[in-house]
Amino acid sequence: MAGSVHLHPYFSASSSSKHFFSPNLKKSNLFRLVFITVLCSLAYFVGVWQHHGSGIVISRFVNPVPCTDIQTKTQLPSTSPALDFSTHHAADDSPTTMVTKHYPACDIKYSEYTPCEDTQRSLKFKRDKLIYRERHCPQRGELLKCRVPAPFGYKNPLQWPMSRDHAWYANVPHKELTVEKAVQNWIRYEGNQFKFPGGGTMFPNGADAYIDDIGKLINLKDGSIRTAIDTGCGVASWGAYLLSRNILTMSFAPRDTHEAQVQFALERGVPALIGVMASIRLPYPSRSFDMAHCSRCLIPWGQYDGVYLIEVDRVLRPGGYWILSGPPIHWKKYWKGWDRTQEDLESEQSQIEAVAKSLCWKKLTEKGDIAIWQKPTNHIHCIKNRKVYGKPHFCQSSQDPDKAWYTKVETCLTPLPEVSDVSEVAGGQLAKWPERLNAIPPRISSGSVAGITEEMFRKDAELWKRRVGYYKSVNNQLGQKGRYRNLLDMNAYLGGFAAALIHDPVWVMNVVPVEAKINTLGVIYERGLIGTYQNWCEAMSTYPRTYDLIHADAIFRLYENRCETEDILLEMDRILRPEGSVIFRDDIDVLVKVKNLIDGMNWDGQIVDHEDGPHVREKLLFAVKLYWTAPQSEESKTAS
Repeated sequence: MAGSVHLHPYFSASSSSKHFFSPNLKKSNLFRLVFITVLCSLAYFVGVWQHHGSGIVISRFVNPVPCTDIQTKTQLPSTSPALDFSTHHAADDSPTTMVTKHYPACDIKYSEYTPCEDTQRSLKFKRDKLIYRERHCPQRGELLKCRVPAPFGYKNPLQWPMSRDHAWYANVPHKELTVEKAVQNWIRYEGNQFKFPGGGTMFPNGADAYIDDIGKLINLKDGSIRTAIDTGCGVASWGAYLLSRNILTMSFAPRDTHEAQVQFALERGVPALIGVMASIRLPYPSRSFDMAHCSRCLIPWGQYDGVYLIEVDRVLRPGGYWILSGPPIHWKKYWKGWDRTQEDLESEQSQIEAVAKSLCWKKLTEKGDIAIWQKPTNHIHCIKNRKVYGKPHFCQSSQDPDKAWYTKVETCLTPLPEVSDVSEVAGGQLAKWPERLNAIPPRISSGSVAGITEEMFRKDAELWKRRVGYYKSVNNQLGQKGRYRNLLDMNAYLGGFAAALIHDPVWVMNVVPVEAKINTLGVIYERGLIGTYQNWCEAMSTYPRTYDLIHADAIFRLYENRCETEDILLEMDRILRPEGSVIFRDDIDVLVKVKNLIDGMNWDGQIVDHEDGPHVREKLLFAVKLYWTAPQSEESKTAS
């Protein structure tokens, strides 16, 4: 048995065996037994002294990682209670036992805190080009060392697809949009829920009918369009209704006077981020999206030398589409309702048309309220046209088109990869969806991603199928449809984790850290998945309680000596829902430290073996954020 002393077969307690031993033999064996006992006792007390001296105490929730005796290679048995991944909605504010540091709850005023889009901090920055609405993060000395609370009465969101049309009022207690956008049918308040009818400023018949109108102009059904971006997305109804057509949309809008519009999108189970087109690039690589969309998004496309359309061109794939509805499109019909002069609207449309032409875009159609342009599949003709248009000139070859983290936008045209023939697609032809997911991405087949071969890509895909299968065996609710919806992969590499979950009713935000050795986000987009760049020493551009499950692969090894582990964990706590789950993969020494920290954050955690067995130093830590909320306010007590 583990920990017991294994006696020689001759050591027997039966009286019938005593004649086998001489007195000298008995003394010798007794001495050896006493000596071994003393050594074991000393080793035990030294271990206890070192354990307490290090300040690391593992709670009862840790699965004792199956240790291996180095000499005998015999696995010692382990027992531990299983984690409970199910939802309860029962508050439990009692701290877990045996922790080194307790992280208190933040004040309720921080319940919707977005550190890098803080409205008070933004007032210090210029309003020109909406610079004040960009990311402006707190310095390390300003970081909160507390846990952001959920509002009182918070409930886990309704399951998809019901969540597309309904959300709990208690989760996002804002009625401003129900009044402000009442006529446009964005959102309604009914009982204890919000209802999303699918309306929008330019969707009088609903987003579904609006998308059907687009589908009459370009093909949305053959799999050639898989990824889309919606600028100024509102509550993301366009992206929500595209999901049923197997089109995955990155929706974004600034944190502005329309209170919590991105938060509503996330409560609906729709991908979204806080973002704005201003002075820095969007956090996506070049050639990411098959389709870009703006429905009355109030972006001055024709101003500032067309810099915003130039940025759309950078992230739009060769042959991709840009769709514009709302002012100034169809201005002859709507100019009175828009409270603008005909001359003003005509001038705005002329500016947009001129910029689009200078980018070598082709206007496909303008029908009713919708206008569509198409980006060329290569730049052979566009290079010749520079003699005609002059501006924008092509960016210099030294400028990395995929670098997009605090990178300033420029009024230069991002050149497409060179081709030998005018019929060739720059950068390589993409397979149609769903074949696109597992086809070799052109960035890899062309060798433009250093260090990654086609064989490595195939092996990575198989590896993550096996790993996700193991995850589901530990957390069986990961395999239950509807338990999780919004997922985050903090270090996505080639998107294998997301690809392995493609048949589940989930979406994954694939993050490629800017500190990663290889920039693989372009590969992820070429697979038909979505993601963003992120520095995990800073907060993510999203609201609290965005994600149901977070996957953290080797994050703390990557950020060792860059920033504090506790700050990354507190950010994870901010963006994780109550009763949400986290899967950590890291070295055992790292995970023991992480386990100690999350004990002080009202999480339960359990360390388990690597899927390849106990002899691998890398282990897994499965954790659950316990349910707790801010206390009920005196005002709500009085009202109830």
